[in-house]
Amino acid sequence: MATESLRKDHDLIEKVVKAMEVTMQLLKSGKKIPESILMPTIDFTKNFTDVCHHGKEEESFFPALGQTGMPTNMGPIAVMLMEHEITRKIAIHMEESAKEYLASGHAEALISDISQYIEHMSQHLWKENNRLFMMAEMRLSGVSDKVNAELDTVEKKKLDQLGKSRQDYENLVQGIQSEISKIN
Repeated sequence: MATESLRKDHDLIEKVVKAMEVTMQLLKSGKKIPESILMPTIDFTKNFTDVCHHGKEEESFFPALGQTGMPTNMGPIAVMLMEHEITRKIAIHMEESAKEYLASGHAEALISDISQYIEHMSQHLWKENNRLFMMAEMRLSGVSDKVNAELDTVEKKKLDQLGKSRQDYENLVQGIQSEISKIN
């Protein structure tokens, strides 16, 4: 499947979104969330989700769809690109509100930003998984191995630029989940 690599990313992103849901509920109930949860979550959202995953889509996947005749300046691809930009902005706000929370203990802005991120990413991932990826599988069926190889190349390049590996981010996600479970 031409979307196999991207679906694996989505699975990892969804684990972080679920951890963010728990974090938000803990914040709402007055629990203190340590930096050891918040900053790795920010790292993941800014670097894995945006730089790596969105980079794979923007540099390889969307152009491959464009080569099949799917418009890139309107329709589903244009919507996904617009939503990637929204994701970036929310992640930047979330980083600022996390730093503010860690400095002051005031959680309102962080709760709001986490809530926006959860809602936005949940809808975005659903659209890709249930709409765009289904269209892509039909359009890219004859070149799926080539598309996956290109996605892997972009992933490696992006992660190398960050000085990380996919395993680093898989471990980071496990660490976030483990730290959150200690608060419950």
